[in-house]
Amino acid sequence: MPTAWKRLSALLTLVLTMVLLSGCSDPLMVLDPKGPIAAQQRDLILISSLLCAVILVPVLIMTFVIAWRYRDKPGNKSKYTPKWEHSTKLEAIWWGIPIVIIGILAVITVQYTHATEPSKPLESEKETMVIQVTSLDWKWLFQYPEQDIATVNYLQFPADVPIRFELTSDAPMNSFWIPQLGGQMYTMSGMAMKLHLLADEPGSFFGSGANFTGRDFGKMNFEAKATTQEEFDAWVKQIKSDSPPLTLDGYEKLAEPGVTQEQSFSSFPEGLFNKTVNKYASSHHHGEKESSAQEPEGADKKAEETDSGAGGHDSHDENHAGH
Repeated sequence: MPTAWKRLSALLTLVLTMVLLSGCSDPLMVLDPKGPIAAQQRDLILISSLLCAVILVPVLIMTFVIAWRYRDKPGNKSKYTPKWEHSTKLEAIWWGIPIVIIGILAVITVQYTHATEPSKPLESEKETMVIQVTSLDWKWLFQYPEQDIATVNYLQFPADVPIRFELTSDAPMNSFWIPQLGGQMYTMSGMAMKLHLLADEPGSFFGSGANFTGRDFGKMNFEAKATTQEEFDAWVKQIKSDSPPLTLDGYEKLAEPGVTQEQSFSSFPEGLFNKTVNKYASSHHHGEKESSAQEPEGADKKAEETDSGAGGHDSHDENHAGH
């Protein structure tokens, strides 16, 4: 092939690669964390990538160097040793370095995984806030047991306040994910999972379902908005005054397959989250009884009951589902 064509092919390949890589701009959200959990996960990604680069970069460079140096070319004076078969020094290098790096990766990964364990409460001077999350076909229902309000496809909470998300599903298994705050957690019918996150500054973050669940799976996105405590209190007050209540009949209609816009409700049926969990728990033989879904009076007791009632599906499940 003429030299001009070779250079043109190389240039076109470079341009095509840049165009393809430009489509990877959005996923960089995971490298722009807005909370302590996401920050630790970003650090683990970067450390792992750098350690892997210690192996990959020299290998890729040597591949091109060897191919160029020993190419079939008239007058090539590179050393030719067809009977060469072993080098202890080289064997030690290309086996020893990867083994050491894999060992370092294992230690670091275990440390970070333990530090970001999703069911472990986050350290904070402020009291943890509870938000119950239910994945439906194809929408998200968020219940605030302490504020006695609910929203659909929209999430708001105070910044710098640790949030304990309690998650379940009244539809096929999905995955709750706010990339800039932390890793994903599966939502599964008959189970109540926990995910502790915190936004360390106000902002609006992208949230989605990260597990394929059918026709309108791609529309299961939501806005997660972190505000000041004053703005959050005002938002709750506005919903309490302007929005209708969510009834059981309303929930049944909401749970029907389909998409919907953002909605808000000034209240929701007592024990709705636990009833949703227990609706499927018996079929999973987890020992849950329908009677355990009885809701005590008071918003605070709602959250406590969720821990004790739904907590029957303990962190054993969570450890296999989060992040």
